[in-house]
Order: sequence, then structure tokens, then C-alpha cells
Amino acid sequence: MNETILVVDDEKEIADLVEIYLKNEGYNVKKFYNGKDALECVKEGQISLAVLDVMMPDMSGFDLLRQIREEHLFPIIMLTAKVQDMDKITGLTLGADDYITKPFSPLELVARVKTQLRRYTRYNVPGAASENQEITIRGLSIDKHNHRCRLNGQDLDLTPIEFDILYYLCEHRGKAVSSEEIFEQVWKEDFLDQDNTVMAHIARLRKKMNESPRNPKYVKTVWGVGYTIE
Repeated sequence: MNETILVVDDEKEIADLVEIYLKNEGYNVKKFYNGKDALECVKEGQISLAVLDVMMPDMSGFDLLRQIREEHLFPIIMLTAKVQDMDKITGLTLGADDYITKPFSPLELVARVKTQLRRYTRYNVPGAASENQEITIRGLSIDKHNHRCRLNGQDLDLTPIEFDILYYLCEHRGKAVSSEEIFEQVWKEDFLDQDNTVMAHIARLRKKMNESPRNPKYVKTVWGVGYTIE
């Protein structure tokens, strides 16, 4: 195992604890107590996944997330002491893949790290090309084997979760798919009522596709049901 995990938290005890558990699983860890130094580390490359605290003095986790997402697609898990839905939605809309609320179990965090890395590894390693798993819908082309998505001839830079959501909707073209079904199929976890995770990722996906939220061409909302691609 040679994955390198970036851990950023201004609470030294938490950062040190996360580092210990991740190293025990065989991961390399780059640990920082502020966003500025962490951003310099990201620019040097070789980061497989980041765990970012939201509340930091010099640069918020949201600002750090935003700057990382300008150039990188590796998974990002947010640590937040806040439980308000708006904070979760903000992080997910900016490009976070997952979030975990303090206080948390280090073992749960490690499990989520493993889940995100499995998805990211699958995303970046093309499968055997013998079976055609490319879907084309009105200028949108999404290829599961090569994990490549193009819209009107232009590549879309999607995170692994964004790709999986879009591919699942394309696979079920013409069917209204609930948020619960999307979450359980993509995240492989049980869906919790009032969870806005899928909604936040759909919003970011539409933004990357230059879709109008009120009148999208591709990912449409079926009110009271979920989402569909016609």
C-alpha cells in the first residue's frame, strides 16, 4: 500500500490521532495544522486522499477544498464540528466526497477512507475493453471502462462519485431514480432520511455540465421522486 493521505486539522490531538490510525493501516500520512502549508503540499503532488477540518484559523476547510478542486480530483473527506445541513451541503457542493461529524470514531474514518480510495482506484484504472460499457445520450458520452465522460466533444472533469452518479442515471435512462436508490447504489451505505448528500452532488454535476437548475437538458428533477435522464 503506497497511498498518501493528507490530514489537515488545527486541533493537534485530532490530527495526531487520525495519523496514528491511518499509519496503522499502512498509509503514508502528510499532516498539517493549517491550510496554507497543506496547500503547498498538495501542489507538490502525490496525494491520494485528503481529510480536511472545516474550522481552521488561517484558511477554512471550505476555502482549502475550493482551491484543491481547481486542479485535483482525488477524494476529499471533510471533518466538521457542526451538524447543520447547510455546512454539509456547502462542502459537498464545493466538491467534497464525504463528511464526518466530530466527535467521530477513528475506525469509522478509516473505513470511509478505504471506501473512497477503492472508488478512486477503480476510477483511474481502465478495465478490460472487451465489453462495451459506453453510453451516449444526445451529445453526452460516458465510458465506464475508461472512466471518461465527454459532453459535446469536451471532457468533463468529474470526481469518482460524480461519475458514478451520472453513469447510474444514464444506465437507467428514462426511469425516475430516487435519492435513496442513488445513495445506496453509489455509496454502498444505508440511506438516512433528510440526507441531502445526493442533492448536493447533483447540483455540482449540473454546474460542471453547464446545466440550468430550473430547466436542465440532461439531469432532470422528478419532484417527489428523484432524478432522471430522459
